[in-house]
Amino acid sequence: MKTSIVASRIGLAIMLLWSNAANAEVTTDGTLSTEVSQPSSNSFSITKGTQYGSNLFHSFGQFSIPNGTTVTFQNPTSVQNIFARVTGGSLSNIDGTISAQGSANLFLLNPAGILFGANAKLSIGGSFVGTTADSIVFADGLKFSATNTTSPALLTMSVPVGLQLGSNPGAITVQGAGHNANFLASTQISGLNIGTRGLQVQSGKTLALVGGDIALDGGLLSAPGGQIELGSISNANVTLNSTSQGFTLSYPKTGNFGDITLTQRALASTRDLSRENGGSVKIQGSQVSIRDGSLVFVQNRSNQAAGDIVVNATEALNISGKSPKFTSSSSLVNDTVSSAAAGHIIVNTPKLNIDQGGYILNRTFSAATGGNIIINSDAIDVNGYAPGDPSPFRAVSQILAASFGKGKGGDISISTQDLSVSAGANIAARPYSSGKGGDLNIKADTIQVLGAGTPKGSYFTLVSAATFGPGDAGNLNIETRKLSVQSGGRVSASSIVLGNAGSLTINASESVDVSGMKPGETPSYIGTAVLPVGAFSKISRANAGNTTINAPIVNVADGATIFVQNTGSGTAGNLIINANTLTLKNGGNLLANTKAGEGGNINLQLRDLLLMRYGGFINAEAGGTGNGGNISINAPVIVGLENSDIIANAVQGKGGNIAITTQGIIGLKFRDTLTPREDLTNDITASSAFNVNGSVEINNIGVDPNSGLVELPANVSDPSQKIASGCTANTSSSFVAIGRGGIPQNPMQEIRSDRTWSDIRDISAFHTTKPAQAQIPKTSETLVQATSWRRNAQGKIELVAVHSGYTQPDLTCASVVAN
Repeated sequence: MKTSIVASRIGLAIMLLWSNAANAEVTTDGTLSTEVSQPSSNSFSITKGTQYGSNLFHSFGQFSIPNGTTVTFQNPTSVQNIFARVTGGSLSNIDGTISAQGSANLFLLNPAGILFGANAKLSIGGSFVGTTADSIVFADGLKFSATNTTSPALLTMSVPVGLQLGSNPGAITVQGAGHNANFLASTQISGLNIGTRGLQVQSGKTLALVGGDIALDGGLLSAPGGQIELGSISNANVTLNSTSQGFTLSYPKTGNFGDITLTQRALASTRDLSRENGGSVKIQGSQVSIRDGSLVFVQNRSNQAAGDIVVNATEALNISGKSPKFTSSSSLVNDTVSSAAAGHIIVNTPKLNIDQGGYILNRTFSAATGGNIIINSDAIDVNGYAPGDPSPFRAVSQILAASFGKGKGGDISISTQDLSVSAGANIAARPYSSGKGGDLNIKADTIQVLGAGTPKGSYFTLVSAATFGPGDAGNLNIETRKLSVQSGGRVSASSIVLGNAGSLTINASESVDVSGMKPGETPSYIGTAVLPVGAFSKISRANAGNTTINAPIVNVADGATIFVQNTGSGTAGNLIINANTLTLKNGGNLLANTKAGEGGNINLQLRDLLLMRYGGFINAEAGGTGNGGNISINAPVIVGLENSDIIANAVQGKGGNIAITTQGIIGLKFRDTLTPREDLTNDITASSAFNVNGSVEINNIGVDPNSGLVELPANVSDPSQKIASGCTANTSSSFVAIGRGGIPQNPMQEIRSDRTWSDIRDISAFHTTKPAQAQIPKTSETLVQATSWRRNAQGKIELVAVHSGYTQPDLTCASVVAN
């Protein structure tokens, strides 16, 4: 048995030696004048090649470097670009060091694929482009191809302008042990010192990997103050744009994009400790995945604005999970810690998934402005938390733009068809210090904010613009067709410490629904609030912003709330709802209350109906010394049943005022009571326990059915005085039918077939004898109740009424003859 083990070990050693010998192949293919020498067992020297102008071309059959081995390009320092192609059809396995002279840029071209091991390093002065393209395209149209070597190479001194990728380019993999970063959403990244590990270029240069599928499996990429480009595409041309920092890449709008994955705490960072530049990162692929605590990181430590993090994923971007010990979240992070602004984070993808504690963060820790987060997607799902993470503030998935210094935080702009925030996830714009918070702007067809699945305790599903410091919060603006907030979800603009809360505006073309509670804990809500915690509650004078909702249908149910609120000494803001129908049921609430400051106001402008059932509640109550707020309701029909109440009470302050304009109230009645919630009645009250009561004014503008009737005279004339003896045409005899008379039919009703004919015209002029004189007393003026109002030409208000009376002309002989 022992002999067998020894033999096995010897065999394994032989295999490893053979493998290293095979991988240590750096050979020419004979197509150019490239020469390879091996000064020592762990070094290769590349000389000669073919030079045109400032371009130097090399061609290799094999290009693999084992651990501990260095390959050095012995180029003249006048060379700006070194182009090295690999034509043998085998993968380049690089686990050693690639070195070049001067500040030359190095292009490594191998269509078969490139594998960078955990020990791979770059020791070059310029930019590095590793690609599995078939050829490099130059400005004069010539190509340097790695797949067509049968004809003489057509070389050029012009600048490279593109990469031409075939139908099946090889993969590019970067392996490594991962980064050691430690950070929360609210703290700077620490422990990121990667030393000389991974692929690194000099400050201000470009590190680009372009080919088939790209995988960073614990791999580390560093371009301090420069640019990192990751692109996965096939059967397409990629444009190279020369810049002062190296190269940027442009991709066709339509192409066969591949997958890009960052796993096992992989890193793509442009942090520059020399404080010269900010840097940028661009990722272009089909499925882009960032997992296991992997990090895409731009940090500005310079006096120039940083670049952006741009992710274009034609199928999906997935950001999920944390490192094994929860020290790092899978993230896109763009920070500034200097006097210059942070860059932006821009995501374009049909599907964005952030799950299990993944982050998108844009932050400022200085007086400089934070960058913006801009997301364009068909569907966005920000979900959940990292199970097992002991910190609720670190555990949850989130999109966050924050200020931790004097600088203004960045804005968040989201444009999507469907947005879902659930199970404790957050989308938020927040200042934590004296800097002002940014705005959160969302445009979506449907928005769901769901508390279901949120752990107990300090976990909340949030969409918010909130301040956790003395700086003012930004505003939250939502445009949607349908907004649903359920099971303890929250949509808010708030203040937790000393800063003023921002305003919340929701424009929904169909409906706003808020309902339910986080099981056993807090209700779902929409609103603006100042809720200072701890000692701040005694000194906060911050004001709450306004909550404005414009939607055809607004439903509040099952203990949920729409509110403006202030538990400090400031004002509570205004709650404004413009809707067709507003329903409050099963303890659904509208609140505008304050503890010590002025009570908030509630203004409801409803086209059709206010329906309150089973404890529906509208409250502008003030606690302590605060005055009750005002409530204004304009609705054709108001229904309040099953202990539903409208109150504007106060304790030591004055009661608020309630003004209701309606055509009819069902159930609700005014009561002078301080306990409307305890009374099992439907109350309208504006009382004060120790001060002046407020007023309750109900204007019922419904039409009185009696307002169109005209009072008849008390003295009715004798009908006999209306009878003439005869007409001049016939003095011997006559027949006159006076009809039944009576009140004319209502002109607003359908004409009936049994209408009687009445002719009471005066025919006395045709009588030969002196007619009798009818004594008709003068009719007194009749008062008619007003049914509406109008503004006249002088700007004054007039009360008007519509008359429904009708008078027929007198019957005369002349008219009889005429007929």
